[in-house]
Amino acid sequence: MAKEIPAKGIAPLEVPLTHVVRAGDMVYLSGQIAVRADGTLVKGDFAEETRAVLDNIKAGVEAAGGTLDDVVKTTVFLLNATLFQPMNAVYREYFTKPYPARSTIVAPLSDPDLRIEIEAVAYIPEHS
Repeated sequence: MAKEIPAKGIAPLEVPLTHVVRAGDMVYLSGQIAVRADGTLVKGDFAEETRAVLDNIKAGVEAAGGTLDDVVKTTVFLLNATLFQPMNAVYREYFTKPYPARSTIVAPLSDPDLRIEIEAVAYIPEHS
Protein backbone atom coordinates (compact mmCIF):
# COMPACT_ATOMS: atom_id res chain seq x y z
CA MET A 1 0.00 0.00 0.00
CA ALA A 2 1.32 3.44 -0.92
CA LYS A 3 1.81 6.03 1.79
CA GLU A 4 2.41 9.76 1.82
CA ILE A 5 5.79 11.01 3.04
CA PRO A 6 5.64 14.49 4.60
CA ALA A 7 8.45 16.57 3.10
CA LYS A 8 9.85 19.54 5.02
CA GLY A 9 11.11 22.39 2.89
CA ILE A 10 8.54 21.98 0.12
CA ALA A 11 5.69 24.48 -0.14
CA PRO A 12 2.25 23.28 0.97
CA LEU A 13 -0.07 22.20 -1.81
CA GLU A 14 -3.23 23.83 -3.08
CA VAL A 15 -3.82 21.14 -5.70
CA PRO A 16 -5.00 17.53 -5.29
CA LEU A 17 -1.68 15.67 -5.25
CA THR A 18 0.95 14.48 -2.81
CA HIS A 19 4.57 15.61 -3.08
CA VAL A 20 6.14 12.28 -2.08
CA VAL A 21 4.61 8.80 -2.06
CA ARG A 22 6.31 5.56 -1.01
CA ALA A 23 5.16 2.26 -2.50
CA GLY A 24 7.37 -0.45 -1.02
CA ASP A 25 10.97 0.40 -1.87
CA MET A 26 9.98 2.87 -4.60
CA VAL A 27 9.53 6.56 -3.84
CA TYR A 28 7.67 8.77 -6.31
CA LEU A 29 8.02 12.54 -6.30
CA SER A 30 5.38 14.62 -8.03
CA GLY A 31 6.56 17.27 -10.44
CA GLN A 32 8.36 19.97 -8.49
CA ILE A 33 8.44 23.59 -9.57
CA ALA A 34 10.60 26.57 -8.65
CA VAL A 35 8.77 27.47 -5.47
CA ARG A 36 10.29 28.02 -2.04
CA ALA A 37 8.92 26.50 1.18
CA ASP A 38 7.17 29.81 1.93
CA GLY A 39 5.25 29.52 -1.34
CA THR A 40 7.09 32.23 -3.29
CA LEU A 41 7.98 31.46 -6.89
CA VAL A 42 11.61 31.82 -7.98
CA LYS A 43 11.61 33.94 -11.13
CA GLY A 44 14.15 35.55 -13.41
CA ASP A 45 17.40 33.60 -13.32
CA PHE A 46 16.80 30.19 -14.93
CA ALA A 47 19.72 28.58 -13.08
CA GLU A 48 18.16 29.65 -9.77
CA GLU A 49 14.77 28.33 -10.88
CA THR A 50 16.37 24.98 -11.70
CA ARG A 51 18.21 24.89 -8.35
CA ALA A 52 14.93 25.58 -6.51
CA VAL A 53 13.27 22.68 -8.34
CA LEU A 54 16.17 20.32 -7.58
CA ASP A 55 16.28 21.48 -3.95
CA ASN A 56 12.62 20.43 -3.71
CA ILE A 57 13.46 17.04 -5.24
CA LYS A 58 16.31 16.67 -2.74
CA ALA A 59 14.02 17.57 0.19
CA GLY A 60 11.48 14.99 -0.94
CA VAL A 61 14.04 12.21 -1.33
CA GLU A 62 15.57 13.04 2.05
CA ALA A 63 12.12 12.97 3.68
CA ALA A 64 11.84 9.39 2.45
CA GLY A 65 15.20 8.52 4.01
CA GLY A 66 17.36 8.71 0.91
CA THR A 67 19.73 10.94 -1.00
CA LEU A 68 19.87 12.14 -4.59
CA ASP A 69 22.08 9.09 -5.29
CA ASP A 70 18.92 6.98 -4.81
CA VAL A 71 17.09 8.71 -7.68
CA VAL A 72 16.79 6.26 -10.58
CA LYS A 73 14.59 8.26 -13.00
CA THR A 74 13.68 11.86 -13.62
CA THR A 75 11.35 13.52 -16.08
CA VAL A 76 12.15 17.13 -16.91
CA PHE A 77 9.53 19.41 -18.42
CA LEU A 78 10.91 22.56 -20.08
CA LEU A 79 8.98 25.49 -21.50
CA ASN A 80 11.24 25.56 -24.57
CA ALA A 81 14.21 23.72 -26.04
CA THR A 82 16.62 26.64 -25.53
CA LEU A 83 16.55 25.83 -21.80
CA PHE A 84 17.97 22.31 -22.30
CA GLN A 85 21.68 23.16 -21.98
CA PRO A 86 21.25 25.62 -19.06
CA MET A 87 19.19 22.96 -17.25
CA ASN A 88 21.92 20.35 -17.85
CA ALA A 89 24.55 22.64 -16.33
CA VAL A 90 22.62 22.89 -13.05
CA TYR A 91 21.47 19.23 -13.16
CA ARG A 92 25.15 18.19 -13.03
CA GLU A 93 25.52 20.13 -9.75
CA TYR A 94 22.98 17.78 -8.14
CA PHE A 95 23.47 14.41 -9.86
CA THR A 96 26.68 12.52 -10.59
CA LYS A 97 27.53 9.49 -12.70
CA PRO A 98 25.85 7.17 -13.08
CA TYR A 99 23.10 9.71 -13.74
CA PRO A 100 19.46 8.74 -13.28
CA ALA A 101 17.61 7.70 -16.42
CA ARG A 102 15.90 10.81 -17.74
CA SER A 103 13.29 12.02 -20.18
CA THR A 104 13.11 15.66 -21.19
CA ILE A 105 9.89 17.03 -22.62
CA VAL A 106 9.28 20.48 -24.08
CA ALA A 107 5.75 21.55 -23.23
CA PRO A 108 3.69 24.43 -21.85
CA LEU A 109 3.58 24.26 -18.05
CA SER A 110 0.66 24.79 -15.68
CA ASP A 111 1.54 28.41 -14.82
CA PRO A 112 2.72 31.06 -17.30
CA ASP A 113 5.59 31.99 -14.96
CA LEU A 114 7.01 28.43 -14.92
CA ARG A 115 9.85 27.37 -17.21
CA ILE A 116 10.82 24.05 -15.59
CA GLU A 117 9.24 21.19 -13.66
CA ILE A 118 10.91 17.93 -12.65
CA GLU A 119 9.45 14.71 -11.29
CA ALA A 120 11.55 11.85 -9.91
CA VAL A 121 11.49 8.21 -8.90
CA ALA A 122 13.89 6.86 -6.28
CA TYR A 123 14.70 3.37 -5.05
CA ILE A 124 15.03 3.56 -1.24
CA PRO A 125 14.67 0.21 0.55
CA GLU A 126 12.32 0.55 3.52
CA HIS A 127 14.50 -1.58 5.79
CA SER A 128 18.04 -0.61 4.87
